[in-house]
Amino acid sequence: MIDAEVQQPKMKLNIASFLKYLFTCLLLFSLQITEAQKTKVIKDGVLRRTYNYADTLQLDFYSIPKDTISLKPTVILVHGGGFTAGQRNGGDEAGLSRYLAKQGFNVASIDYRLSRKGKSFGCDCATSIKMDTYIEAVADLSKAINYLTKSTSIFKVDSSKIFLIGSSAGAETVLNFQFMRYDYRFKNLPYPDANIIGAVSLSGAVLDENYINYRNKIPLLFFHGVKDSIVPYNTNSHRSCSTTDTGYIVLNGPKAIAERLRDLNGDFRIFYNENGGHEWASLGYEFPEQISQFLEEVLNGVANMKDFENVTSPIESRE
Repeated sequence: MIDAEVQQPKMKLNIASFLKYLFTCLLLFSLQITEAQKTKVIKDGVLRRTYNYADTLQLDFYSIPKDTISLKPTVILVHGGGFTAGQRNGGDEAGLSRYLAKQGFNVASIDYRLSRKGKSFGCDCATSIKMDTYIEAVADLSKAINYLTKSTSIFKVDSSKIFLIGSSAGAETVLNFQFMRYDYRFKNLPYPDANIIGAVSLSGAVLDENYINYRNKIPLLFFHGVKDSIVPYNTNSHRSCSTTDTGYIVLNGPKAIAERLRDLNGDFRIFYNENGGHEWASLGYEFPEQISQFLEEVLNGVANMKDFENVTSPIESRE
C-alpha cells in the first residue's frame, strides 16, 4: 500500500513528460514544414525565399542575407494581369523586388486567386462577378499580410510600417484593400492588424473614392496613362464599357483619388503620361528610383506633396 502511494506521483510525472515530449515533436515538425515550403535563391546579393501563405497561394520573400536589423519596413507587391494572368515572379516584379530589398526593405511579391483565368473580365463579364473577383483578391492580400506579420521571427516584418505596391489588377487590389473595407461587401474580410503607411499604384483605380477619409488616407504614388481605356485615369467605366453592358462598373483613377485627397489634405504624387494607355501598368516598373524615394519620404515623415508631373517612358527615351 505504501509502495503504491509512492509510485502514483511518479506515473503522473511520466505522463507529463511524455506530453511535453509530444508537444516538442509536433512543434519541431511544424517548423520543418515551414522550412520545407521555401526555396532559396540568391541573386545580386538578395535572398529570395518562397512560401505557401494560404492553400496553393505563394509569396516570394526578398531580403538581405544575415541582416542584423530585428524588424524592417516591408513592401507587399501585387502583380497585374486582369485577374486572368500574371505572376508574382515575372521579370518586372522580381526586378523591383530585388532593387527595393537592396535599399533596405523586406519585399513580399504575392500570388492571389486568378478567378477569371481562361474567362473574360471584360464588358461581357457580369458586374456581380467582377465585384466578387475584387473581393477575393483583397481577401488574399489580407491573408498574405496576416501570414507575414504573425511570423516576425522568420520574416522580421515591422507590422507598423507596411507599404503596398500594385500593378493594374494588383493596383486595384491594393487601393480597394486600403479604402473599401467599410463597404458592406468588403467589411467582413480577414483584415490584418497592420499599419499601411503608403501605397504605389501602377495603372490602378478604386471602386469608390468616397470611402477615402481622414482615418484611412495615406500618401499615394501613381503612374498612369491619361488615355488608358482599361483602367481610367479619372472617373469612368472599367474597360470603357457602356451602361448597357452586363459588365458595366465605374472605377475611380488617380485624378479622382487625388481630388478626394486634396479635400482631406492628403498627400499624393501622380506621374502621368498625356498620350499613354494601359501599358503604364508595366512602364511604371521602369522608375524604381522614384518609387524608392517615395517610400523613403514616407518613412522619414516628409511626404508632403500634391504633385502632378508629366513623364515620358524611359524605354521611349532610350530609342
